[in-house]
Amino acid sequence: MRSVITDVRTPSPRLMGLGTANPATSYSQEDILRIFGIKDPRVTSLFLNSHIDRRHLHLPPLDPDGSPRVETQGELLLKHRTDGIELAAQALQSCLKDMGADLGEVGYLCCVTSTGMLTPGFSALLIKELGLPVTCGRLDVVGMGCNAGLNGLNPTAAWASSNPGRLAVMICVEACSAAYVFDGTLRTAVVNGLFGDGAAAVGVIAADSPAAEGPAVLKFSSRIIPDAVEAMRYDWDEVHGKFSFFIDRDVPYVVGAHAEEAVANLLRGTGLRRSDITHWIVHSGGKKVIDAVKINLGLASYDLRHTSSVLRDYGNLSSGSFLFSYQRLMAEEVARPGDYGVLMTMGPGSTIETALVQW
Repeated sequence: MRSVITDVRTPSPRLMGLGTANPATSYSQEDILRIFGIKDPRVTSLFLNSHIDRRHLHLPPLDPDGSPRVETQGELLLKHRTDGIELAAQALQSCLKDMGADLGEVGYLCCVTSTGMLTPGFSALLIKELGLPVTCGRLDVVGMGCNAGLNGLNPTAAWASSNPGRLAVMICVEACSAAYVFDGTLRTAVVNGLFGDGAAAVGVIAADSPAAEGPAVLKFSSRIIPDAVEAMRYDWDEVHGKFSFFIDRDVPYVVGAHAEEAVANLLRGTGLRRSDITHWIVHSGGKKVIDAVKINLGLASYDLRHTSSVLRDYGNLSSGSFLFSYQRLMAEEVARPGDYGVLMTMGPGSTIETALVQW
């Protein structure tokens, strides 16, 4: 197998711990159709053919007649804040437990979200909520969408590299139910039938460590597709007086058509070929997106087994989806020293983000 040449004097940043969290309440697709009284055959078809079994969600409270209450934008923003802080805190504490660290060791905190706008952001709110060091370096990545997990991991890994031995943490926190609009249209049904709530935290340390402690992050690469800049967007809906997410039906084909080029850019100059990649961790963007990536990269269903199973069990968790898949890969204990892996996320822009890792 070919090898990537790295600077042996500088330890690579490694993914050293991981934690995830979801709301306690979960629903089947049938549950949601029943709760909202959805009977439109076009909408029910979208829900029931999504290859999603369950999603963890914070649904609206019920009105006296038993129907879900229509939440205002203010109420949705409050849900984003309160649920987001709770999920992020749980994920962070789980991550620290996984790596045997404590809150006082966190030197850098990157918080990624696209389901609401807060100032100050989650990083400052979590420092106050959990008692993290007030000297902690911070970054909030807001509004980049499903691809943003790797956009956030990039500066997190860079900080770790500049501060060897110190702990940097990235948290992807997405209360997707705080971005829902229910109006019975196909536009909103595509979103409402796909996304779930969840958070994922990953710890990164640059240190000379045994490979079993986690893979080294070797390289990042980005590919934006400006012609599809409007294909995925979260913008103001004047009719409903709140923000609403939109996904174009051609998104899977846009992503698939550029997936091969995105991976080629990542591997360029490394001496590696796609056949040298043992592990593929791809964002659970939806069944058609997964199929498009699989076909265009010549992958087997086994290669994307965790991507598909996370979609089945959680839906699309936006920026943190790929970390849920990574968690399942690590639980299998199949990665061996020297194995290479590719992390891939996709989202608005349209954008494909990739990272190369090695155990």
